[in-house]
Amino acid sequence: MALRVLSPAREPDTFTEMKPAYEKLAASVEDGINCNVVQGKTFGCVWHFHPEYEITLTRKARGHRMVGDNLTSLKSGDVVLVGSNLPHDWQNDTGAPGGAQQVDHMCIHFAQDWLGPGWLDLPSMQHVKRLLARASLGIHVTGTTRDEVEELMMRIPEEHGLPRVVTVLNILHKLSVSNETETIASRGFAPELDPHDELRVNKVSQYIQKHLDETIYLEHLAELVHLSPGAFSRFFKARTGKTVPGFINELRIGRACRLLAETDYPITEIAFSCG
Repeated sequence: MALRVLSPAREPDTFTEMKPAYEKLAASVEDGINCNVVQGKTFGCVWHFHPEYEITLTRKARGHRMVGDNLTSLKSGDVVLVGSNLPHDWQNDTGAPGGAQQVDHMCIHFAQDWLGPGWLDLPSMQHVKRLLARASLGIHVTGTTRDEVEELMMRIPEEHGLPRVVTVLNILHKLSVSNETETIASRGFAPELDPHDELRVNKVSQYIQKHLDETIYLEHLAELVHLSPGAFSRFFKARTGKTVPGFINELRIGRACRLLAETDYPITEIAFSCG
């Protein structure tokens, strides 16, 4: 059974400790499915992409997820289907007052040829084929479908072989016939997938998140990746679909909304913690 439990003990002290942005996943030889359970202070990942499809369940966290050019605050119970080579990142907010909430997160991965060549061309798989095509922009799952998918996903860490295959197929079937799903990224999102460039995006993103309560200067961000301010602005927009000020503002607004909804901190303290 391909089960990997990640318990990050700390955040990286330097950007050189970050993992490569292109992630190579090892699927189980037995059933072709990779299952990761993450429990700790962080998700242990960065802005990355991989050819495998990914279904995620965030049972507990207080932070944000970025799928393509969409940045959204995380809520407990969040379920997402990520398409092949769609850049994505999940981050716990470790800089908010009161510290980070513990992460409890699960994700499963499977390749397009997981069940052999041509399986998606079977008549019975046409709904699933269309679902996976839609997943190129990411799919957020809501309503009773979300509840049913969570229940099925909770079985997967303890399953192996055929039972696990059947469970994943059941999840895909439920998603493919549900009207409780919505695409996440913009239809025009088409990033340039270069692992070296994604590492530079991560370097900037990590810096912004660690210094969200401070004044962040475009010139300093550009220096981090050895670009001029103008070239850096164009680079960031091309790789993430967002402007630098827009990205920073969305992170700050997301943190402020979470703290207002989930804590009793004074508004002035929340304002300072969000820059």
